[in-house]
Amino acid sequence: MSSSIHSLPPPAFKGIAVFTPGGDVVYCRDYEKRVQWHLNLCGALQEQLGLPESPHFLVPAFTATVDCWQNTATATTHIAAEAYPFVYHYQGLLNAIFDLGNLEWTRLRFDPDGLDLSVLETYRSRFPQLWENHNLVLDLSASPALTDQPTGTAELPNETTGTVLKLFVSGYSAATEQILTTLQRVLEGGRRQPYTLQMIDVSKHPEQAEADQVTATPTLVRAAPLPMRRLVGELDNPRAILTLLRDP
Repeated sequence: MSSSIHSLPPPAFKGIAVFTPGGDVVYCRDYEKRVQWHLNLCGALQEQLGLPESPHFLVPAFTATVDCWQNTATATTHIAAEAYPFVYHYQGLLNAIFDLGNLEWTRLRFDPDGLDLSVLETYRSRFPQLWENHNLVLDLSASPALTDQPTGTAELPNETTGTVLKLFVSGYSAATEQILTTLQRVLEGGRRQPYTLQMIDVSKHPEQAEADQVTATPTLVRAAPLPMRRLVGELDNPRAILTLLRDP
């Protein structure tokens, strides 16, 4: 395991991300660095995608982890970030959701005795949703189910317990990463309740843009709580995002 030292570090935390073969991701941060919540994240995927059971088989092949800690003796911050080969190419997205700048992640090697890819493929017919891309980026860092219970199924946000946001973009680029980074900072800095952030590429899913009456990108839509609100452009402006999030 390798580590990097940053001069402008994020606060100490542990982060975990679980991806699907289709590219959806559920992740969380733990600033108290108590437990790891792979089972909770798989449970969240089960509820969000309507799966017949928790997709436990995604661990560890489709996971990435980061640990950020401070060395008080040397006044430096160390970051160890590791991702398995199936998700290593998502390190730009991982850096955005965990606010890590341009950190280079360590690519882990598979243990041939611990991972049988032919067995993994047998789950495709039972869990076809996992092989589809729903443009899902779901943060469960503030979920009560995660902070109060070390295992089990995480509660998902709804109209009364959380905020549901849809980010409409055209393709994935450095500008998209910057938008995600800005959103991450605003959401974690200004709201304590759980939220769902769904990223939708209009070039691949024009029907979703039409359904939400989105005619330009980037557009951020607050789908819940009602009333629905939208912000076109200005996604590099934290104050504009906070105005969108503010309760009616």
